[in-house]
Amino acid sequence: MSNKSNYEYLLSDLTKLKGVGTKTTNLLKKKKINNIFDLLWKLPKSYTDRSHSTKIKDLKIGENQTITIIPQKYSFPRVRNLPNKVSCTDETGEIDCIFFNSYEGYVRKILPLKKEITISGKIGFFRNKYQLTNPKYISEDSSLIKQKHNTYSLTEGISEKIYNKIINQIIKNLPTLNEWHSENILDKFGNIKWNDAIVELHKPENIGNYKKNFYQRLAFDEIFSTFLVNSEIRKKIKKIKKKSKVVDKAKQNKILKKLEFTLTKDQLKTLEEINNDLSSTNKMFRLLQGDVGSGKTIVSLLAAYNAINSGFQVAFMAPTEILARQHFNLAKKLFSNQINIQLISGKSEYKTKKEILKKLADNNIDIIFGTHAIFQKKVFFKNLGLIVIDEQHKFGVNQRKRLSDKGGKDCDVLLMTATPIPRTLTMTLYGDMDLSIIREKPKSRKPIKTYSKLESKIDDVIKFIKKEIKSGNQIFWVCPLIEESKKLDHSSAVKKFEYLNKIFPNQVSLLHGKTDLEEKEIILDNFLKKKFQILVSTTIIEVGIDFPNANVIIIENANKFGLSQLHQLRGRVGRGDKDSTCILMFKSNLSKNAKKRINTLKESADGFYISEEDMKIRGFGDILGFKQSGIKNFKLADPIHNSDLFLLAEKEIRRIELDNTDISKYKPLIKLYDRADIINDIA
Repeated sequence: MSNKSNYEYLLSDLTKLKGVGTKTTNLLKKKKINNIFDLLWKLPKSYTDRSHSTKIKDLKIGENQTITIIPQKYSFPRVRNLPNKVSCTDETGEIDCIFFNSYEGYVRKILPLKKEITISGKIGFFRNKYQLTNPKYISEDSSLIKQKHNTYSLTEGISEKIYNKIINQIIKNLPTLNEWHSENILDKFGNIKWNDAIVELHKPENIGNYKKNFYQRLAFDEIFSTFLVNSEIRKKIKKIKKKSKVVDKAKQNKILKKLEFTLTKDQLKTLEEINNDLSSTNKMFRLLQGDVGSGKTIVSLLAAYNAINSGFQVAFMAPTEILARQHFNLAKKLFSNQINIQLISGKSEYKTKKEILKKLADNNIDIIFGTHAIFQKKVFFKNLGLIVIDEQHKFGVNQRKRLSDKGGKDCDVLLMTATPIPRTLTMTLYGDMDLSIIREKPKSRKPIKTYSKLESKIDDVIKFIKKEIKSGNQIFWVCPLIEESKKLDHSSAVKKFEYLNKIFPNQVSLLHGKTDLEEKEIILDNFLKKKFQILVSTTIIEVGIDFPNANVIIIENANKFGLSQLHQLRGRVGRGDKDSTCILMFKSNLSKNAKKRINTLKESADGFYISEEDMKIRGFGDILGFKQSGIKNFKLADPIHNSDLFLLAEKEIRRIELDNTDISKYKPLIKLYDRADIINDIA
């Protein structure tokens, strides 16, 4: 059997397994188990030891025990609903085996008279006699029963016995795969082979042994395969040769001098990294990651200006029209009439849109701002040289690759996100891109004071709000969504709006998930124009939007949000020159863990540190933006507990890249662990 057909067996349909029919296959597919390889990660949660045999006289009622017996007599009552019974003995006593809802032929087959049979199950006692009811573990071959049997988290409709049978069959027939790792890597895991590691993983005595070499090796395979795919995408993009852009530093510095503030060290470093990419002959594919309010937009606009001064057009995409308009206004303020700036909106009239599209195609627009509509098929650029996408965490690896291709070979791509995530996750999520990070916040940014309050003290909060409104400030009031019977309940926000509207008549507005997009934009725009003072919202107020006059945010049921989410919400205020406040409200006294989380938020304004803490508390699957990112959840690897393996994988990828290692030996690994369409031409 060739190595190719070896690993292809693991990817084959479940019906290839003996005793697995359409019914079992469909039940497993409901649990996202689509092939033999997927079943390998269905791990036992505990086991039942049936290896020790007991005599009937020594049986313990209520316990799972194994005995060797001889069936002596059948009792098949002709009265409906009465069970079938088999009287059995050993040299020390008697026991009855009771079968409900079973056929006579089945009972005769599994318990033939006068034959020695090994049987295991929970011991009962009825009318002065031991009994076993509906035993599942019965065989003339005692070795099949006398062993440790794994217990699985069962899929409805499949018994534990069937599961064990299927898993044991796969492990028995595991193909031998050629080793893909270098000796140096294997040495770190005690030179254990992939096959041997899988066998160890399913041994009952190894349940929960996460630190053992077999577990670590398999977790590393998973991490490494993800990084390898990312590396290959990065390499493919780097191979695309483009026309380099000429960065005019003199023009850039003129704009810098006009600013009312100086850029931070991180902003200047990031701008330099982007400029180097623009002037390179390799295509830029970079992620700019910055904490809330760290000043990413100004850096991206300066990069856009440099691309324009090199004779190219720029497309700047934002997730919402209000954010696109905010970026458009900032660009107009920054560059005045030096370049042609345009905004395309869903609200734009057909005639205006037509004119804009013509100007774009004729190269009469230098930079265009808009939502995803700017990448529709009917939009043509004469000479697109840079795409900037703000708040892109909903884009997965595949979408990013398609975006890079759509721009054409001379087009650089810059993606931005204000969602700080831990380093191990950054390597996993964005390993296909070069990364720039802005941690430092502008000195003009005042720290946001964070307090926690019990809901019973709401009168104190209302007093505080009255004082703030008197001073001409605006307030965000956030209520979490309540999920009831799969429906999202907005009643908490509606009730809060009604409550606040009585105290502050005509000064409150409401925004929730049922508010349509157009109305939402109008409400946010009116809030921006100070037409009302308090905005009650269930939705996350758009990341990145500047409401310079809003300097108070109240978050109800704050324990319903994760730390990263609370940090993002808190970042909606503190964008002006006034002192800002964040009040976290709770229904009752906090648990020790909740207090720890809230203290993290009170003590730190560093989104990267907060996201690390958040991940430790809630696990990586819940980090803001992670679920929408399009990445698969790992089966064994964990960015918190296996951070050393993530760093080792990163180091090995760098070695492969530097040595220009041929990756063909890794093809089975990539196929098994990823099987993404994106790498069909690599693997």
